[in-house]
Amino acid sequence: MALGLVLPVLVLAAAVPVSRRWPGAAVFLVHALCTLGLANPVTPANAYLPALAVLTYLLGTRSTDVRSALWVFGGCMAMDLALCAVLRVGAVWWFYTVSMLPLALGLPWLVGRYRQARRALVHGGWQRARSLERQQWFVAEQARLRERTRIAADMHDSLGHELSLIALRAGALELSPTLTGRDREDIAELRAAVSDAVGHLRDTIGVLRDGADADAELTASRVESVEELIDRARESGVTVELRREGVAPDLPPLVDRALYRVVQESLTNAIKHAPGSQVRVRIVHRGGRTEVIVGNSAPPAGSAQAPVPGNNGLTGLRERVLVIGGTLRATPREGGFEVVATLPDRVSPEGPRSADEPPESARSESARRLTEARRSVRLRFTAAFLVPFGAGLITLVSAAVLAYQLATCVLRPADYAALQIGQDRADFADVLPAQPFPYTPDTMKARPAPVGATCEFYRSNSNLLDQVDVYRLCFAGSRLIAKEVLPGKPDST
Repeated sequence: MALGLVLPVLVLAAAVPVSRRWPGAAVFLVHALCTLGLANPVTPANAYLPALAVLTYLLGTRSTDVRSALWVFGGCMAMDLALCAVLRVGAVWWFYTVSMLPLALGLPWLVGRYRQARRALVHGGWQRARSLERQQWFVAEQARLRERTRIAADMHDSLGHELSLIALRAGALELSPTLTGRDREDIAELRAAVSDAVGHLRDTIGVLRDGADADAELTASRVESVEELIDRARESGVTVELRREGVAPDLPPLVDRALYRVVQESLTNAIKHAPGSQVRVRIVHRGGRTEVIVGNSAPPAGSAQAPVPGNNGLTGLRERVLVIGGTLRATPREGGFEVVATLPDRVSPEGPRSADEPPESARSESARRLTEARRSVRLRFTAAFLVPFGAGLITLVSAAVLAYQLATCVLRPADYAALQIGQDRADFADVLPAQPFPYTPDTMKARPAPVGATCEFYRSNSNLLDQVDVYRLCFAGSRLIAKEVLPGKPDST
């Protein structure tokens, strides 16, 4: 008796700390306590089933290894079934083994996995929020740096121009006949100093503008038109055809610059990757939008053709078009390549994206992981309800089948008492149950029977959870030759 109390306490005391590092081992230990109930001749249930459910829940929340958990559950079920087979337990014990113990193992584990996924989702959300804050800080810092570069460029354009005028006026004063020699020397030194200042300013601004290639390029080629760009390409030996359709509106500088960059980048790619090909440029103005189509034919046979363009240059070009609310598509076409850009006549920062361009959230690593975490939570949430529902449905069906089998093998005590030795089976067939008792213990089947007789066993009442007396009827052919009451409980007489 003392061992029966001390051993479970020791196992539970060891399982709780073990579950922090080896939750699967803790589940196996507590499950062994629950399995001891299968050897109890009174009832298989014991008080350790709630402890098993708790530790199984902790296994779901603390471990991400599904395979190890399934191995633990499989080992527990194998041990239960093997013990039931060795002990030759009754139907109630089998029902407890295939329904209650799997329910205590599976349902808390699924709930624990759902809780784990939910925690991961919350943690991932905070991580993404921190990442967005850092990204926002970097974007703001880059904006400040770009603004400083623009200020430096403006300073170079204005201050440099003023200093150049001062140097020019100093040079004119140096030639005045009314000045003394000393005055000419001072003015010459002033002109030299101003010239040096202009040179230093140009060098300093040049260093600052190295990190702002886009702004420098904008300043350098702002006055060139698309027609002038194509004329320069023709002078270089490139066959280019330009066609405009519609009335050209007065485009904002940002849109006009984007149109220029589309044509420029497309020409550059055609010259670089398909030398000798013919380039067609078509600009269509209609409906408040401007469509730019630049395509090149297949290169002449024998000319070296590099891989299809579309890496860094087109990536930057696509970003420039998207910023003003336009779309850009670049695809191979008839052996060559075609770039199609649609630009609004007025800047619209929230304009539509192209159909083949994925949204920004799809390209974001944090957004992709958040989507995966949400999908995992939904799947686990569904499993946490569907699997227990399926297990409960199977348990209910099993219980209904068991109840039907046990209820249809009951021979009423009054009918049993009315049976007479020597009667033919046909005389009392109407009082016999639909079927014999299908779960007769082996100890009852092993009792001696009359020589040459066939024995059938029937329950004495329909109590499903109690061990009731069993009636044994032995027949020689169709004639009843023996009947006997076999006690269902070990202590009954």
